[in-house]
Order: sequence, then structure tokens, then C-alpha cells
Amino acid sequence: MPAQLEQPSSEQLAKIVEAYLADHPAAAVLEDGRVIFDMRTAHYSIGESHGRCLVQFWSEERNLMRSVSGVEQRAQCLRLATRKMGVTRPQMIELVPNSDRRTPTARDTARRNYMHQLERVLTRAFIGSKVDGMRSAMDLEHSFGPAYVRGRLLHGTGAEAVIGVGSAESAAIIDGVLTLGILWLDYCRQHADARRHFGGLKVVVPAGAWRVTAERMAWLNHAAANFELYTLDERSEELAQVDFRDTGNLDSRLVHAFSAEAARERCRSGIERLFDLVPEGARGRIEVCPRSATEVALVLHGLEFARVRHGASATSFARVEEISFGAGANEAVLTEENEELARELFGRLFLGRHPDGSRNDALFRLQPERWLESRLRTRMEEIFPAFNRDLYYTQVPALSTGDRGMLDLLTLDREGRLTVMELKADEDLQLPLQALDYWVRVRALNADRAMQNGQMRSAFERQGYFEDVAVSERSPRLVLVAPALRVHPANETVLKYLAPEVEWELVALGEQWRRELKVVFRKRGGA
Repeated sequence: MPAQLEQPSSEQLAKIVEAYLADHPAAAVLEDGRVIFDMRTAHYSIGESHGRCLVQFWSEERNLMRSVSGVEQRAQCLRLATRKMGVTRPQMIELVPNSDRRTPTARDTARRNYMHQLERVLTRAFIGSKVDGMRSAMDLEHSFGPAYVRGRLLHGTGAEAVIGVGSAESAAIIDGVLTLGILWLDYCRQHADARRHFGGLKVVVPAGAWRVTAERMAWLNHAAANFELYTLDERSEELAQVDFRDTGNLDSRLVHAFSAEAARERCRSGIERLFDLVPEGARGRIEVCPRSATEVALVLHGLEFARVRHGASATSFARVEEISFGAGANEAVLTEENEELARELFGRLFLGRHPDGSRNDALFRLQPERWLESRLRTRMEEIFPAFNRDLYYTQVPALSTGDRGMLDLLTLDREGRLTVMELKADEDLQLPLQALDYWVRVRALNADRAMQNGQMRSAFERQGYFEDVAVSERSPRLVLVAPALRVHPANETVLKYLAPEVEWELVALGEQWRRELKVVFRKRGGA
């Protein structure tokens, strides 16, 4: 029997919506079965007016404001009974974990059809080899999910592992195929008959969706296995091999470094106004973090809860200051009318977001990687004695491919060598290859050297990073940091297949990292 609509208070309604969006950062908002907001790029605001819970969603395409009168919680979704302003008839909007709106039956049918098609195409393309054991069944023990079709190509005593992904899957799933392919190859090798040798892996991706996989495949250890990449046009059933060693220029961007002190000074009046709204005695817990030359954020344990932007007026040449508040995608412009709402939010934030806070609190759970980053920045030299704690940059824009536009931490060791640091507070199967994306681009930017002031300098130096410190020409280090019990069991398997040139270190921390940073183990690989 379906759950009935509850009638909680407006405050309870706001907390339910906030908790759902905190737990599902890639959520989508649906109306009449259609995705109207993708919360990876949209924003929202929740407030109370005359005893009503008001929710607003907005993006570059549209804006929606409704009052919420009830909720219906289902296994994966949250349905909201809402009303437009001036309209009495309720309308339902739905919050779902992601934007994939295929029904389970349609999704399973598409994947089954793709599996049969891939088997047919491989049989035609590799005459003399036998296509064997094609499957897409879930295997949680070995991290295999139903989105990927895996199998084997057998030829005599030799064999190759094969994995493919269909065009109906999301970009994130398609980009993740190489991780699963490496795990499948490793599984085949471990479970093979002693007389059969698995020499390599063939990866099949949709036509036009090969670049991320190609860039990653170029930095695998090709002495350990023969890796091949193919695209499949599902309409024509044409299979084409991709030369992943020639992927062209990497689409990287590096903004010019700015003066953090000048940004703080420029936004000082707005910062002081926000400080007047935080609980008494809490100022010492706040980090003032410049995000650009004209924007400064107020941060508590890695969570940005307010910001000051200094920019040009839309109606004159004067400079104007915009102050906003809200955590995560929840953002509202600060006005005299909502100052008390901001004060209340700040009070809740400082009450719940501390090392001994409750995991049931949405504000405690938000953005754990940023919390971990803030802890590492303050204890950098204790955890990494070779690093200089004064020489680091956070959230550096170094990527243009996919959705991952920022690397977590970029720093130098005492010899001037770059280090790319990627942090995870929860298990992430894709951690090694996502971190490799950043490493590849940082390496390319460091290798991009040109004459400046009579010296050959990297792109980082020319753009004002690490002022007055020479950046070594050596390839960067790659450091992965996660709590020990949150390191995905498959991460080490993937790491061992990286090219020897990728010098990596896996650092596992104690589970109580919010209170005490303690290294449980370290593992290293590469050159």
C-alpha cells in the first residue's frame, strides 16, 4: 500500500527537502515526468513565510517557486505536494537521485539488446576468435554492475577480456568503463585455466564518446597488458579502433592566480556584515576563503555557507557588492527582510557542523571531501613532511573534460615538485582514474614551458602560481587520500595497472579524521 502524504510543519518540510538534497548531490527535479532541474548545476532556496514552506529552484534556463504543503517519501524518491502562488490546486514535483528516467524494464531491455548486438559485432570483427561468456549480471563482490557488458575473446591458448557500454547510459557511466575493464581483466587472469593466458583488454564505447577513455588508457602500463579501444556505432554496427596514443592537445585551462589578500580587502564590508550574523564566539571557527579576485566565501569545516561578490553594477559604472548565504546548492541573496533567516541558518550550521555532530544532521553530512580538505590543509606538514604547508592551492580549475572541473589540492614539495592530491570521504570505485585525469593535465601544464623574464617557466609560473618559487620540471606526484574503511577494495587493483611514470601514493586515514588526523597506512607505486 503506498505511503500517504504526511502533513509536517513548514520547518520539518524544509529539513526533509534539505536532507534529501544533501544526500543526493546529483538529484534531479521532475514535473509531469520531465526533468526540469539538474541539481549538479541548479540552485535552490528554502524559506518560511506566514507559516508556509517556500522552495525555489533556479538555473540558467528557468526559475520555479512553490509553497510545499506535504511530502511523500518513497524508496529512492521524494514527492512534494506544491502550490503555485495564487493557485489553489496542488501540483506534484518529484526529487529523484539522478536524471536517468528510464523505467527499470526499459533500462534492462536496452542493456540486453546492447549485449546481443556487441556479441554479434565482435563475432564478425574478430574472425578466428570465439566470443565467450558475454554477460551484464550484477556481481557486487567484484564491483561489476549491469550497465557494462563483459566477456572474453578466446583464440587457442590465448584470450582477451572485453568490456562494452551502450550509448543509452549516462556520460559518467560511459567514462567509468575503463575502471571496470581493468577489474574484469584482472578477474579473468585470476580465474583463468592455467593453460590460458589473458594478454589484454578490449574496451568498446559509443561512437563520439571515446576521448576520456582514450586519455586514461594512454597512461596505463602497456607492459602489463595490451589495451585496445574501439567505438561502436549502434545504428550501423560499425566497429572502429581508436588510436589512444594520439588524442591531440588536452583541453586544459588554468586561470591566472590572484591576490587573496586583495580579495579579502575588497570584500571586507560584506564579510563584516556576515560576521555580525554568526553566533557569538563562532568567528574563530570560520575560514575566509577567496574564490577569485572579486569573490570571497565564508567556510565552516569545508562547507561554504556564505559569500561576498564584488562586481560591476548592471546600471552604472559603479562597483556593487552582493552578499548571499546558504550551504551547497541552497543559496539566497541577503536582504534586510531575510537577515533573521540567515541568522537562524548560521545558528543551525554552527550547532550541528562540528567533529562530534550528529550524522543525522544534513548540514553535518554535506560535502565531506571539503571537510577533509580543510583538515589536511591545517595539518599538511604533519601528514606530509615533504610538503610546504604555505604552498598550496585548492579547487584549481585544470580540467575541461566531463563534469570534474576542479582538482582538490595542488601543492609543491620542498624540492619544488608538483603534487596532485585527490580526496574522498566515501568509497569511490572511480577514484584512481578520476585522479589520473587531473594528474595528466597538471603534467601537461607543467611541461608547457616558455620564456618569461629571461627564464623558462611552466604554465603555472607564468600564470602567477607559487610566486617566487621555481616549479620543478619533474612529473608531478599523485596522492590519493581517504579514510581507511572508505578506500574501495578495487582501488589498489586499478592503481597497479597505471603506467610506471605515474608515481602515486595512497594514504588511508583513521575513521575519526574529523577529530584527529591519523595515518593508518600508506602504499606507493610508480617510478
